Amino acid sequence: MEGGGRGLGPAPSTFGAGRAGAALDPVSFARRPQTLLRVASWVFSIAVFGPIVNEGYVNTDSGPELRCVFNGNAGACRFGVALGLGAFLACAAFLFLDVRFQQISSVRDRRRAVLLDLGFSGLWSFLWFVGFCFLTNQWQRTAPGPATTQAGDAARAAITFSFFSILSWVALTVKALQRFRLGTDMSLFATEQLSAGASQAYPGYPVGSGVEGTETYQSPPFTETLDTSPKGYQVPAY
Repeated sequence: MEGGGRGLGPAPSTFGAGRAGAALDPVSFARRPQTLLRVASWVFSIAVFGPIVNEGYVNTDSGPELRCVFNGNAGACRFGVALGLGAFLACAAFLFLDVRFQQISSVRDRRRAVLLDLGFSGLWSFLWFVGFCFLTNQWQRTAPGPATTQAGDAARAAITFSFFSILSWVALTVKALQRFRLGTDMSLFATEQLSAGASQAYPGYPVGSGVEGTETYQSPPFTETLDTSPKGYQVPAY
């Protein structure tokens, strides 16, 4: 049986499950491109919804009522705040998931985590693109005025960091796609290794080792032909 065990060989880990439980190195984790991209996206999200919340609403010329600096369209301000706040919470959640990823031993759970990261990053990349176009369009349509000039820096900051957020989230999507492809390829390779190992025949024991090998085996025991007419006995004739 030892020869068969060597034939199988160690199967590669899928989605890194073979390294589950390994200690996390904070320095190497902080230097990972994926970690740096999440931190950058987290900062960009604050730079989008923060200025809108603080200075994105200005007084109208006719009264004390507040209106959105983006052409008076309240939907533009709400969309920018929701998009930035959602990205802020998502970056924090995925950073925590990255920290805990090494402790997940189940291949299925690891695959779900990578798919969740891939799907959410792709969705938020698209939403950031829509938000950038929407805010830019509404800002171009905004009529100049004292209130608009006062909140102009906040509007331009939100638009600028919306564009940066597109780049960072697209990069996160690419990294998640690479992790998914790598995990899938390793799973396929492990399956092929197991199939090849299972098809190999187990070698017999060497002759003279005290155990008969398959080469010296002739016939199963207790199947010798018995003499149907033992000596000293004759079948009586009737």
